[in-house]
Amino acid sequence: MYQLQKLVVFLCVSILAYQATGQNKSSKIKQPNIIYILADDLGIGDLSIYNENSKIHTPNLDKLGAEGIMFTDAHTSSSVCTPTRYGILTGRYNWRTPLKQFVTWGTSPMLIQDERLTVADLLQQHGYKTANIGKWHLGLNWATKDGVKDYDHYTGIKDKYDFDRIDYAKPLDKGALDLGFDYSYLLSASLNMPPFVYVENDKVVKVPTEISEQKRAQNPYAYWIKGDISEDFVHEEVLPVFVDKSISFIKENAGGDKPFFIYLPLPAPHNPILPIEPWKGKSNINPYADFVLMIDDLMGNIFKAIKDSGIEENTLVIFTSDNGCASNANYPVLAKKGHNPSYIYSGNKGSYLEGGHRVPFLVKWPEKIKPNSVSNETICTTDFMATCADLVNYKLNDNEAEDSFSMLPLLTQKEGYEREVTIHHSKSGVFAIRKGNWKLIQSPNSGLNANGKPEKIKAELPEEILYNLKTDIAEKVNVANQYPEKVQELKELLIKTINDGRSTPGEIQDNDPSTMPWVQTAFITEK
Repeated sequence: MYQLQKLVVFLCVSILAYQATGQNKSSKIKQPNIIYILADDLGIGDLSIYNENSKIHTPNLDKLGAEGIMFTDAHTSSSVCTPTRYGILTGRYNWRTPLKQFVTWGTSPMLIQDERLTVADLLQQHGYKTANIGKWHLGLNWATKDGVKDYDHYTGIKDKYDFDRIDYAKPLDKGALDLGFDYSYLLSASLNMPPFVYVENDKVVKVPTEISEQKRAQNPYAYWIKGDISEDFVHEEVLPVFVDKSISFIKENAGGDKPFFIYLPLPAPHNPILPIEPWKGKSNINPYADFVLMIDDLMGNIFKAIKDSGIEENTLVIFTSDNGCASNANYPVLAKKGHNPSYIYSGNKGSYLEGGHRVPFLVKWPEKIKPNSVSNETICTTDFMATCADLVNYKLNDNEAEDSFSMLPLLTQKEGYEREVTIHHSKSGVFAIRKGNWKLIQSPNSGLNANGKPEKIKAELPEEILYNLKTDIAEKVNVANQYPEKVQELKELLIKTINDGRSTPGEIQDNDPSTMPWVQTAFITEK
Protein backbone atom coordinates (compact mmCIF):
# COMPACT_ATOMS: atom_id res chain seq x y z
CA MET A 1 0.00 0.00 0.00
CA TYR A 2 2.80 2.35 0.91
CA GLN A 3 4.56 1.63 -2.39
CA LEU A 4 1.31 2.33 -4.25
CA GLN A 5 0.93 5.68 -2.47
CA LYS A 6 4.51 6.57 -3.37
CA LEU A 7 3.80 5.71 -7.00
CA VAL A 8 0.66 7.86 -7.04
CA VAL A 9 2.53 10.79 -5.49
CA PHE A 10 5.36 10.34 -7.98
CA LEU A 11 2.95 10.28 -10.93
CA CYS A 12 1.10 13.37 -9.69
CA VAL A 13 4.33 15.30 -9.22
CA SER A 14 5.53 14.18 -12.66
CA ILE A 15 2.29 15.30 -14.32
CA LEU A 16 2.38 18.66 -12.57
CA ALA A 17 6.01 19.14 -13.56
CA TYR A 18 5.24 18.22 -17.15
CA GLN A 19 2.30 20.61 -17.25
CA ALA A 20 4.39 23.41 -15.76
CA THR A 21 7.17 22.78 -18.26
CA GLY A 22 4.71 22.70 -21.12
CA GLN A 23 3.06 25.91 -19.95
CA ASN A 24 6.39 27.67 -19.60
CA LYS A 25 7.47 26.49 -23.03
CA SER A 26 4.28 27.60 -24.72
CA SER A 27 4.17 30.90 -22.83
CA LYS A 28 7.55 31.95 -24.15
CA ILE A 29 5.88 33.20 -27.31
CA LYS A 30 2.35 34.38 -26.59
CA GLN A 31 2.14 36.79 -29.48
CA PRO A 32 2.04 35.50 -33.06
CA ASN A 33 4.90 35.80 -35.50
CA ILE A 34 3.86 38.29 -38.17
CA ILE A 35 4.84 38.20 -41.84
CA TYR A 36 3.53 41.03 -44.01
CA ILE A 37 4.08 40.38 -47.73
CA LEU A 38 3.48 43.29 -50.09
CA ALA A 39 3.48 42.60 -53.82
CA ASP A 40 4.32 45.47 -56.16
CA ASP A 41 1.73 46.38 -58.84
CA LEU A 42 -0.20 43.12 -58.56
CA GLY A 43 -3.83 43.45 -59.65
CA ILE A 44 -6.70 41.98 -57.66
CA GLY A 45 -7.71 39.99 -60.74
CA ASP A 46 -4.28 38.36 -61.01
CA LEU A 47 -5.10 35.94 -58.18
CA SER A 48 -7.41 33.16 -59.26
CA ILE A 49 -9.06 33.11 -55.82
CA TYR A 50 -10.50 36.55 -56.66
CA ASN A 51 -11.14 36.12 -60.37
CA GLU A 52 -13.23 33.24 -61.68
CA ASN A 53 -12.13 34.19 -65.20
CA SER A 54 -8.43 34.46 -64.38
CA LYS A 55 -6.08 32.93 -66.91
CA ILE A 56 -3.30 32.98 -64.32
CA HIS A 57 -3.60 30.14 -61.79
CA THR A 58 -2.12 30.99 -58.38
CA PRO A 59 -2.50 27.81 -56.26
CA ASN A 60 -0.24 28.81 -53.36
CA LEU A 61 -1.88 32.16 -52.76
CA ASP A 62 -5.32 30.65 -53.34
CA LYS A 63 -4.51 28.10 -50.63
CA LEU A 64 -3.40 30.89 -48.27
CA GLY A 65 -6.82 32.50 -48.68
CA ALA A 66 -8.68 29.21 -48.34
CA GLU A 67 -6.85 28.39 -45.10
CA GLY A 68 -7.55 31.84 -43.67
CA ILE A 69 -9.64 34.86 -44.55
CA MET A 70 -10.12 36.61 -47.88
CA PHE A 71 -11.06 40.31 -47.85
CA THR A 72 -13.10 41.37 -50.87
CA ASP A 73 -13.14 45.11 -50.19
CA ALA A 74 -9.53 45.91 -49.24
CA HIS A 75 -7.87 49.14 -50.35
CA THR A 76 -4.46 50.73 -50.37
CA SER A 77 -4.18 54.28 -49.07
CA SER A 78 -2.84 55.37 -52.46
CA SER A 79 -2.78 53.96 -55.96
CA VAL A 80 1.03 54.19 -56.21
CA CYS A 81 4.04 52.70 -54.40
CA THR A 82 5.64 55.06 -51.87
CA PRO A 83 2.45 56.47 -50.32
CA THR A 84 0.99 53.04 -49.64
CA ARG A 85 4.20 51.89 -47.96
CA TYR A 86 4.17 54.94 -45.72
CA GLY A 87 0.61 54.15 -44.66
CA ILE A 88 1.40 50.51 -43.87
CA LEU A 89 4.35 51.33 -41.62
CA THR A 90 2.83 54.38 -39.89
CA GLY A 91 -0.94 53.89 -39.94
CA ARG A 92 -1.27 57.40 -41.36
CA TYR A 93 -2.48 58.58 -44.75
CA ASN A 94 0.38 59.46 -47.08
CA TRP A 95 -1.04 62.81 -48.19
CA ARG A 96 -0.61 64.12 -44.66
CA THR A 97 3.16 64.12 -45.37
CA PRO A 98 5.09 66.55 -47.62
CA LEU A 99 4.65 64.01 -50.44
CA LYS A 100 1.32 65.10 -51.86
CA GLN A 101 1.54 63.18 -55.12
CA PHE A 102 3.64 60.61 -57.01
CA VAL A 103 6.56 58.75 -55.36
CA THR A 104 10.10 59.10 -54.01
CA TRP A 105 13.22 58.21 -56.02
CA GLY A 106 16.27 56.11 -55.24
CA THR A 107 18.12 59.21 -54.00
CA SER A 108 15.18 60.80 -52.18
CA PRO A 109 15.46 61.50 -48.44
CA MET A 110 13.60 59.46 -45.82
CA LEU A 111 9.89 60.28 -45.86
CA ILE A 112 9.18 58.95 -42.35
CA GLN A 113 10.22 61.60 -39.85
CA ASP A 114 12.24 60.93 -36.70
CA GLU A 115 9.41 61.37 -34.21
CA ARG A 116 6.93 59.20 -36.12
CA LEU A 117 6.18 55.80 -34.51
CA THR A 118 6.29 52.91 -36.97
CA VAL A 119 4.82 49.45 -36.71
CA ALA A 120 8.39 48.12 -36.44
CA ASP A 121 9.06 50.45 -33.47
CA LEU A 122 5.86 49.29 -31.85
CA LEU A 123 6.56 45.58 -32.23
CA GLN A 124 10.24 45.93 -31.31
CA GLN A 125 9.25 47.69 -28.10
CA HIS A 126 6.95 44.78 -27.28
CA GLY A 127 9.51 42.04 -27.60
CA TYR A 128 9.52 41.27 -31.31
CA LYS A 129 12.59 40.70 -33.45
CA THR A 130 11.93 42.79 -36.54
CA ALA A 131 13.16 42.51 -40.11
CA ASN A 132 12.69 44.47 -43.31
CA ILE A 133 13.61 42.53 -46.46
CA GLY A 134 12.78 43.85 -49.92
CA LYS A 135 11.91 46.98 -51.86
CA TRP A 136 11.99 49.98 -49.53
CA HIS A 137 10.88 52.98 -51.64
CA LEU A 138 10.36 55.37 -48.73
CA GLY A 139 13.53 57.39 -49.15
CA LEU A 140 16.94 56.90 -47.51
CA ASN A 141 19.35 59.45 -46.11
CA TRP A 142 22.47 58.51 -48.04
CA ALA A 143 25.83 59.62 -46.67
CA THR A 144 27.38 62.24 -48.94
CA LYS A 145 30.95 62.77 -50.07
CA ASP A 146 30.85 66.45 -49.17
CA GLY A 147 29.35 65.70 -45.76
CA VAL A 148 26.42 68.01 -46.36
CA LYS A 149 23.26 66.52 -44.88
CA ASP A 150 20.65 68.26 -47.00
CA TYR A 151 17.90 65.76 -46.24
CA ASP A 152 15.07 68.19 -45.85
CA HIS A 153 11.68 66.48 -45.77
CA TYR A 154 10.10 69.32 -47.70
CA THR A 155 12.57 69.90 -50.51
CA GLY A 156 14.63 66.72 -50.75
CA ILE A 157 17.48 66.19 -53.18
CA LYS A 158 16.88 68.50 -56.10
CA ASP A 159 18.30 66.16 -58.74
CA LYS A 160 17.01 62.60 -58.57
CA TYR A 161 19.95 61.46 -60.70
CA ASP A 162 22.59 63.05 -58.46
CA PHE A 163 24.50 59.84 -57.71
CA ASP A 164 27.96 61.45 -57.69
CA ARG A 165 27.37 62.97 -54.25
CA ILE A 166 26.56 59.62 -52.58
CA ASP A 167 29.30 58.06 -50.49
CA TYR A 168 28.45 54.36 -50.78
CA ALA A 169 31.36 53.38 -48.51
CA LYS A 170 29.72 55.03 -45.49
CA PRO A 171 26.64 53.81 -43.59
CA LEU A 172 23.36 55.57 -44.28
CA ASP A 173 22.67 58.67 -42.24
CA LYS A 174 19.17 57.28 -41.77
CA GLY A 175 17.76 53.94 -42.86
CA ALA A 176 15.44 51.14 -41.81
CA LEU A 177 17.36 50.43 -38.59
CA ASP A 178 16.36 53.90 -37.36
CA LEU A 179 12.69 52.99 -37.75
CA GLY A 180 12.53 49.95 -35.46
CA PHE A 181 14.00 47.19 -37.60
CA ASP A 182 16.62 44.92 -36.04
CA TYR A 183 17.65 43.59 -39.45
CA SER A 184 17.29 45.05 -42.92
CA TYR A 185 18.20 43.94 -46.42
CA LEU A 186 16.77 46.28 -48.99
CA LEU A 187 16.68 47.90 -52.40
CA SER A 188 16.30 51.68 -52.10
CA ALA A 189 13.37 52.09 -54.50
CA SER A 190 11.67 50.27 -57.37
CA LEU A 191 13.63 47.80 -59.46
CA ASN A 192 13.71 50.32 -62.31
CA MET A 193 15.17 53.15 -60.17
CA PRO A 194 18.90 53.47 -59.43
CA PRO A 195 21.10 53.17 -57.48
CA PHE A 196 21.05 49.41 -57.98
CA VAL A 197 22.74 48.19 -54.80
CA TYR A 198 21.75 46.00 -51.87
CA VAL A 199 21.77 47.74 -48.50
CA GLU A 200 22.16 45.45 -45.48
CA ASN A 201 21.75 46.91 -42.00
CA ASP A 202 22.09 50.43 -43.42
CA LYS A 203 25.36 49.64 -45.22
CA VAL A 204 25.85 49.12 -48.95
CA VAL A 205 26.85 45.48 -49.49
CA LYS A 206 29.04 46.22 -52.52
CA VAL A 207 30.03 49.70 -53.66
CA PRO A 208 28.88 50.23 -57.24
CA THR A 209 31.66 50.32 -59.80
CA GLU A 210 29.61 50.44 -62.99
CA ILE A 211 26.79 52.32 -64.65
CA SER A 212 23.78 50.22 -65.61
CA GLU A 213 22.52 50.51 -69.16
CA GLN A 214 18.91 50.91 -70.14
CA LYS A 215 17.53 47.60 -71.37
CA ARG A 216 14.38 48.52 -73.26
CA ALA A 217 16.03 47.96 -76.65
CA GLN A 218 16.69 44.30 -75.88
CA ASN A 219 13.42 43.54 -74.08
CA PRO A 220 10.32 45.76 -74.16
CA TYR A 221 9.32 44.47 -70.71
CA ALA A 222 12.73 45.12 -69.17
CA TYR A 223 13.38 48.80 -68.65
CA TRP A 224 15.24 50.67 -65.96
CA ILE A 225 16.79 54.08 -65.58
CA LYS A 226 20.50 54.38 -66.23
CA GLY A 227 22.49 54.71 -63.01
CA ASP A 228 24.96 53.23 -60.52
CA ILE A 229 25.00 49.45 -60.17
CA SER A 230 27.12 47.08 -58.07
CA GLU A 231 28.60 43.86 -59.42
CA ASP A 232 26.46 41.67 -57.15
CA PHE A 233 23.21 43.23 -58.38
CA VAL A 234 21.44 41.29 -61.13
CA HIS A 235 17.92 42.54 -61.81
CA GLU A 236 16.56 39.10 -62.66
CA GLU A 237 17.78 37.68 -59.33
CA VAL A 238 16.47 40.34 -56.95
CA LEU A 239 13.09 38.73 -56.25
CA PRO A 240 14.58 35.28 -55.48
CA VAL A 241 17.28 36.91 -53.33
CA PHE A 242 14.69 38.64 -51.14
CA VAL A 243 12.62 35.46 -50.82
CA ASP A 244 15.71 33.41 -49.87
CA LYS A 245 16.71 36.02 -47.27
CA SER A 246 13.22 35.85 -45.78
CA ILE A 247 13.24 32.07 -45.60
CA SER A 248 16.62 32.17 -43.89
CA PHE A 249 15.30 34.65 -41.33
CA ILE A 250 12.28 32.42 -40.65
CA LYS A 251 14.43 29.34 -40.11
CA GLU A 252 16.91 31.19 -37.90
CA ASN A 253 14.24 32.69 -35.64
CA ALA A 254 11.54 30.01 -35.60
CA GLY A 255 12.92 28.41 -32.44
CA GLY A 256 13.78 31.63 -30.66
CA ASP A 257 12.35 32.98 -27.42
CA LYS A 258 10.97 36.05 -29.22
CA PRO A 259 8.19 36.34 -31.77
CA PHE A 260 9.34 37.90 -35.03
CA PHE A 261 7.98 40.37 -37.57
CA ILE A 262 9.02 40.34 -41.21
CA TYR A 263 8.02 43.16 -43.52
CA LEU A 264 8.59 41.73 -47.01
CA PRO A 265 7.83 44.23 -49.78
CA LEU A 266 8.43 42.38 -53.05
CA PRO A 267 9.91 44.19 -56.08
CA ALA A 268 7.53 42.34 -58.43
CA PRO A 269 5.56 42.20 -60.67
CA HIS A 270 6.50 45.89 -61.06
CA ASN A 271 8.59 46.61 -64.13
CA PRO A 272 11.15 45.57 -65.20
CA ILE A 273 9.16 42.41 -65.80
CA LEU A 274 11.82 39.72 -65.56
CA PRO A 275 10.59 36.16 -65.09
CA ILE A 276 13.39 33.60 -65.15
CA GLU A 277 13.53 29.85 -65.75
CA PRO A 278 11.50 27.75 -65.09
CA TRP A 279 8.74 30.37 -65.19
CA LYS A 280 9.76 32.10 -68.40
CA GLY A 281 7.02 31.34 -70.95
CA LYS A 282 5.13 29.14 -68.47
CA SER A 283 1.86 31.08 -68.65
CA ASN A 284 1.56 31.01 -72.44
CA ILE A 285 0.25 34.57 -72.09
CA ASN A 286 3.07 37.10 -71.70
CA PRO A 287 6.06 37.87 -69.41
CA TYR A 288 3.84 39.65 -66.88
CA ALA A 289 1.71 36.55 -66.40
CA ASP A 290 4.90 34.49 -66.11
CA PHE A 291 6.11 36.88 -63.40
CA VAL A 292 2.90 36.41 -61.41
CA LEU A 293 3.35 32.62 -61.60
CA MET A 294 6.91 33.06 -60.36
CA ILE A 295 5.67 35.10 -57.39
CA ASP A 296 3.07 32.47 -56.52
CA ASP A 297 5.65 29.66 -56.56
CA LEU A 298 8.12 31.64 -54.46
CA MET A 299 5.37 32.45 -51.96
CA GLY A 300 4.78 28.70 -51.77
CA ASN A 301 8.43 28.31 -50.72
CA ILE A 302 7.90 30.80 -47.89
CA PHE A 303 4.72 29.06 -46.72
CA LYS A 304 6.54 25.72 -46.75
CA ALA A 305 9.38 27.19 -44.65
CA ILE A 306 6.83 28.39 -42.09
CA LYS A 307 5.23 24.95 -41.90
CA ASP A 308 8.52 23.04 -41.83
CA SER A 309 9.76 25.29 -39.00
CA GLY A 310 6.84 24.20 -36.82
CA ILE A 311 5.46 27.71 -36.33
CA GLU A 312 2.49 27.67 -38.70
CA GLU A 313 -0.25 27.64 -36.04
CA ASN A 314 0.83 30.88 -34.39
CA THR A 315 2.14 32.77 -37.40
CA LEU A 316 0.00 35.54 -38.89
CA VAL A 317 0.68 35.88 -42.62
CA ILE A 318 -0.71 38.78 -44.64
CA PHE A 319 -0.44 38.97 -48.42
CA THR A 320 -1.53 42.05 -50.34
CA SER A 321 -0.40 44.51 -53.04
CA ASP A 322 0.63 48.17 -52.91
CA ASN A 323 -1.82 49.20 -55.65
CA GLY A 324 -3.48 47.89 -58.79
CA CYS A 325 -1.73 46.46 -61.83
CA ALA A 326 0.32 48.84 -63.98
CA SER A 327 -0.39 49.44 -67.65
CA ASN A 328 3.05 48.14 -68.67
CA ALA A 329 1.75 44.63 -67.93
CA ASN A 330 0.40 44.99 -71.48
CA TYR A 331 -3.35 44.98 -70.95
CA PRO A 332 -4.17 44.50 -74.67
CA VAL A 333 -2.24 41.21 -74.80
CA LEU A 334 -3.75 40.07 -71.50
CA ALA A 335 -7.25 40.99 -72.71
CA LYS A 336 -6.72 39.06 -75.92
CA LYS A 337 -6.01 36.01 -73.77
CA GLY A 338 -9.12 36.70 -71.67
CA HIS A 339 -7.38 37.99 -68.54
CA ASN A 340 -8.07 41.29 -66.74
CA PRO A 341 -5.74 42.18 -63.81
CA SER A 342 -8.37 44.64 -62.55
CA TYR A 343 -11.08 41.95 -62.63
CA ILE A 344 -14.52 43.65 -62.79
CA TYR A 345 -13.21 47.06 -61.74
CA SER A 346 -12.33 50.13 -63.80
CA GLY A 347 -8.90 51.73 -63.80
CA ASN A 348 -5.47 50.46 -62.80
CA LYS A 349 -2.36 51.68 -60.99
CA GLY A 350 -2.38 55.42 -60.36
CA SER A 351 -6.14 55.83 -60.62
CA TYR A 352 -8.75 56.89 -58.08
CA LEU A 353 -11.03 54.29 -59.69
CA GLU A 354 -11.36 50.93 -57.92
CA GLY A 355 -8.81 49.13 -60.08
CA GLY A 356 -6.16 51.53 -58.83
CA HIS A 357 -6.48 50.79 -55.13
CA ARG A 358 -8.74 47.77 -54.52
CA VAL A 359 -6.28 44.95 -53.90
CA PRO A 360 -6.09 41.30 -52.86
CA PHE A 361 -5.82 40.94 -49.10
CA LEU A 362 -5.36 37.45 -47.66
CA VAL A 363 -4.65 36.63 -44.02
CA LYS A 364 -3.83 33.27 -42.43
CA TRP A 365 -3.43 32.61 -38.70
CA PRO A 366 -4.52 29.03 -37.94
CA GLU A 367 -4.66 29.58 -34.19
CA LYS A 368 -7.25 32.35 -34.52
CA ILE A 369 -8.72 32.56 -38.04
CA LYS A 370 -11.27 30.04 -39.28
CA PRO A 371 -10.47 28.53 -42.70
CA ASN A 372 -12.52 29.63 -45.72
CA SER A 373 -13.51 32.88 -44.04
CA VAL A 374 -14.58 35.83 -46.18
CA SER A 375 -14.98 39.44 -45.12
CA ASN A 376 -16.82 42.03 -47.19
CA GLU A 377 -15.94 44.86 -44.80
CA THR A 378 -14.10 47.85 -46.24
CA ILE A 379 -10.53 47.86 -44.92
CA CYS A 380 -7.41 49.88 -45.71
CA THR A 381 -3.72 48.99 -45.62
CA THR A 382 -3.25 51.72 -43.00
CA ASP A 383 -5.15 49.41 -40.61
CA PHE A 384 -2.13 47.18 -40.07
CA MET A 385 -0.57 49.31 -37.34
CA ALA A 386 -3.67 49.51 -35.13
CA THR A 387 -4.08 45.75 -35.59
CA CYS A 388 -0.55 45.17 -34.29
CA ALA A 389 -1.18 47.56 -31.40
CA ASP A 390 -4.28 45.54 -30.55
CA LEU A 391 -2.27 42.31 -30.66
CA VAL A 392 0.26 43.57 -28.10
CA ASN A 393 -2.32 45.47 -26.00
CA TYR A 394 -0.79 48.88 -26.75
CA LYS A 395 -2.97 51.98 -26.59
CA LEU A 396 -2.00 54.29 -29.44
CA ASN A 397 -1.37 57.94 -28.59
CA ASP A 398 -3.21 60.73 -30.39
CA ASN A 399 -0.22 61.43 -32.63
CA GLU A 400 0.22 57.78 -33.66
CA ALA A 401 -1.50 55.81 -36.44
CA GLU A 402 -4.09 58.53 -36.98
CA ASP A 403 -5.80 56.65 -39.83
CA SER A 404 -5.57 53.08 -38.58
CA PHE A 405 -8.41 50.88 -37.32
CA SER A 406 -7.72 47.46 -35.81
CA MET A 407 -8.73 44.55 -38.05
CA LEU A 408 -8.41 42.07 -35.18
CA PRO A 409 -12.20 41.86 -34.67
CA LEU A 410 -12.59 40.93 -38.34
CA LEU A 411 -9.84 38.31 -38.16
CA THR A 412 -11.41 36.66 -35.13
CA GLN A 413 -15.00 37.21 -36.32
CA LYS A 414 -16.02 39.44 -33.45
CA GLU A 415 -17.72 42.81 -33.22
CA GLY A 416 -15.70 45.99 -32.93
CA TYR A 417 -14.25 47.03 -36.31
CA GLU A 418 -14.80 50.79 -36.40
CA ARG A 419 -13.81 52.08 -39.86
CA GLU A 420 -16.65 54.18 -41.30
CA VAL A 421 -14.89 56.30 -43.92
CA THR A 422 -11.96 55.51 -46.21
CA ILE A 423 -9.99 58.06 -48.24
CA HIS A 424 -8.56 57.10 -51.63
CA HIS A 425 -5.75 59.06 -53.29
CA SER A 426 -4.51 58.95 -56.86
CA LYS A 427 -1.01 59.18 -58.30
CA SER A 428 -1.65 62.82 -59.21
CA GLY A 429 -3.10 63.78 -55.82
CA VAL A 430 -6.84 63.57 -56.53
CA PHE A 431 -9.01 62.62 -53.54
CA ALA A 432 -11.93 60.23 -53.35
CA ILE A 433 -13.92 59.28 -50.25
CA ARG A 434 -15.82 56.07 -49.58
CA LYS A 435 -18.61 55.52 -47.07
CA GLY A 436 -20.72 52.41 -47.34
CA ASN A 437 -21.68 51.87 -50.97
CA TRP A 438 -21.07 55.51 -51.88
CA LYS A 439 -17.88 56.90 -53.38
CA LEU A 440 -17.26 60.56 -54.17
CA ILE A 441 -14.39 61.67 -56.40
CA GLN A 442 -13.70 65.34 -55.75
CA SER A 443 -12.09 67.79 -58.17
CA PRO A 444 -10.64 65.15 -60.54
CA ASN A 445 -9.16 67.89 -62.76
CA SER A 446 -6.98 69.27 -59.96
CA GLY A 447 -4.20 66.70 -59.96
CA LEU A 448 -0.54 67.08 -60.92
CA ASN A 449 1.78 65.04 -63.04
CA ALA A 450 5.16 63.78 -61.87
CA ASN A 451 6.77 67.16 -62.61
CA GLY A 452 4.41 69.05 -60.32
CA LYS A 453 2.45 70.54 -63.21
CA PRO A 454 -1.30 70.28 -63.78
CA GLU A 455 -2.22 66.89 -65.18
CA LYS A 456 -3.23 66.98 -68.84
CA ILE A 457 -6.54 65.24 -69.28
CA LYS A 458 -8.34 64.27 -72.46
CA ALA A 459 -11.61 65.86 -71.44
CA GLU A 460 -12.75 68.08 -68.60
CA LEU A 461 -14.50 65.99 -65.95
CA PRO A 462 -17.29 67.09 -63.60
CA GLU A 463 -15.97 68.58 -60.37
CA GLU A 464 -17.85 65.93 -58.40
CA ILE A 465 -18.29 62.35 -59.45
CA LEU A 466 -20.51 60.12 -57.31
CA TYR A 467 -20.80 56.37 -57.74
CA ASN A 468 -23.03 53.86 -56.00
CA LEU A 469 -20.76 50.84 -55.90
CA LYS A 470 -23.61 48.51 -54.98
CA THR A 471 -25.34 49.07 -58.30
CA ASP A 472 -22.36 50.28 -60.36
CA ILE A 473 -19.19 48.52 -59.30
CA ALA A 474 -17.57 49.33 -62.67
CA GLU A 475 -17.99 53.08 -61.95
CA LYS A 476 -19.67 54.00 -65.22
CA VAL A 477 -22.60 56.19 -64.15
CA ASN A 478 -22.07 59.48 -62.31
CA VAL A 479 -25.12 60.06 -60.09
CA ALA A 480 -23.92 63.27 -58.41
CA ASN A 481 -26.79 65.33 -59.84
CA GLN A 482 -29.34 62.79 -58.58
CA TYR A 483 -28.02 62.75 -54.99
CA PRO A 484 -26.79 66.27 -54.13
CA GLU A 485 -27.31 65.63 -50.40
CA LYS A 486 -25.00 62.61 -50.55
CA VAL A 487 -22.40 64.66 -52.42
CA GLN A 488 -22.55 67.34 -49.74
CA GLU A 489 -22.33 64.78 -46.91
CA LEU A 490 -19.25 63.08 -48.36
CA LYS A 491 -17.65 66.39 -49.29
CA GLU A 492 -17.97 67.66 -45.71
CA LEU A 493 -16.63 64.36 -44.36
CA LEU A 494 -13.62 64.61 -46.67
CA ILE A 495 -12.90 68.19 -45.62
CA LYS A 496 -13.19 67.24 -41.94
CA THR A 497 -10.95 64.17 -42.32
CA ILE A 498 -8.29 66.23 -44.05
CA ASN A 499 -8.43 69.20 -41.69
CA ASP A 500 -8.61 67.11 -38.50
CA GLY A 501 -5.31 65.43 -39.34
CA ARG A 502 -6.88 62.08 -38.50
CA SER A 503 -9.80 59.78 -39.32
CA THR A 504 -9.74 57.91 -35.98
CA PRO A 505 -11.20 59.33 -32.75
CA GLY A 506 -8.80 61.55 -30.86
CA GLU A 507 -7.26 64.97 -30.59
CA ILE A 508 -6.91 66.96 -33.81
CA GLN A 509 -3.45 66.70 -35.37
CA ASP A 510 -1.54 68.84 -37.87
CA ASN A 511 -0.86 67.65 -41.38
CA ASP A 512 2.72 68.18 -42.56
CA PRO A 513 3.24 71.35 -44.61
CA SER A 514 4.72 71.23 -48.08
CA THR A 515 6.78 73.68 -50.10
CA MET A 516 6.67 71.51 -53.20
CA PRO A 517 4.23 72.56 -55.95
CA TRP A 518 0.83 71.09 -55.34
CA VAL A 519 -2.55 72.31 -56.54
CA GLN A 520 -4.81 71.65 -53.59
CA THR A 521 -8.37 70.76 -54.37
CA ALA A 522 -10.42 73.93 -54.39
CA PHE A 523 -12.86 72.81 -51.72
CA ILE A 524 -10.26 72.42 -48.98
CA THR A 525 -10.37 75.44 -46.69
CA GLU A 526 -8.88 76.48 -43.42
CA LYS A 527 -9.85 74.69 -40.22
